[in-house]
Amino acid sequence: MTDAPTASAAVQDPVEAFEAQRRRLGAVAYRLLGSVADAEDVLQEAWLRWQAADRTRVEDVRAYLTTVVTRLAYDLLGSARVRRESYHGEWLPEPLVADADRADSPDERAELGESVSLALLAVMEQLTPAERVAFVLHDLFSVGFPEVAAVLDRTPEATRQLASRARRKVRDGGHRGAVDPAEHRRAVRAFTAAAAGGDVRGLLAVLAPDVVWHADGGGVVSAAARPVLGAEKVARLVAGLVARLVSGRTGSATGPAAGVAVEAVVVPARVNGEPGLVWYSAPGRIGGVIAFTVADGRITRVDAVVNPEKLTHLA
Repeated sequence: MTDAPTASAAVQDPVEAFEAQRRRLGAVAYRLLGSVADAEDVLQEAWLRWQAADRTRVEDVRAYLTTVVTRLAYDLLGSARVRRESYHGEWLPEPLVADADRADSPDERAELGESVSLALLAVMEQLTPAERVAFVLHDLFSVGFPEVAAVLDRTPEATRQLASRARRKVRDGGHRGAVDPAEHRRAVRAFTAAAAGGDVRGLLAVLAPDVVWHADGGGVVSAAARPVLGAEKVARLVAGLVARLVSGRTGSATGPAAGVAVEAVVVPARVNGEPGLVWYSAPGRIGGVIAFTVADGRITRVDAVVNPEKLTHLA
């Protein structure tokens, strides 16, 4: 007795077949592009190509659609890089936000690949398109080098070298990997409490001496156009931002009212899978998303996305 053959796309409903892979395909596209909007455009084009494809020749729907999405994203990476070179100020990826208490299940992690922080996505901008494809597919989604090689039309050995170079660039870019979630949450809570009270000393205690603040306003809203380096400068920047936020809402920039006002508009969240913050510029309107990189209990990097064009998908 032989096993029954796996159902191919030829005998599947094309809509159901595509929808069954949509979340994973979106995760691949987002990790390749760092943009929710661009990832959605890629998915739309992939759907059109899937409709027009000869599905009788497709043996593995997941592999086929992953190849289509990856090649579309690969083609888009070149033009995206050109756009980002002329971007006003720093360019940061569009954030993904979830409830602070929600945790991905093992099945979700298997489907959506390894989580990628905003910091890692920003560092990945240093990779060539081919390096990024090799890194994302192999290191984040556990796709074998022969399959990645087929996507890139290169040999498996060449693809292995691309992934190796990508890892080296990621390490050289300062990415240190994920830390214990509890440690990460403690650092973010300490930051939030100190910021809410305008406590510069408290901020200095939780910020690493070489912390870097990155902000993306896109020229639409006010934000630091260049990285802010060092704990002292970052602490005073945060204290100043909070003071302006509070004075705009309560007329008082210090004292207990400051903490109340900040806590009312800044809430914990999971930003790209890690503890972070979301602040609201008005009821129901997200004004910014803040992600943190933590090492040895201290914050080493802060990424603040305040460009409203990068927050529309969170509405």
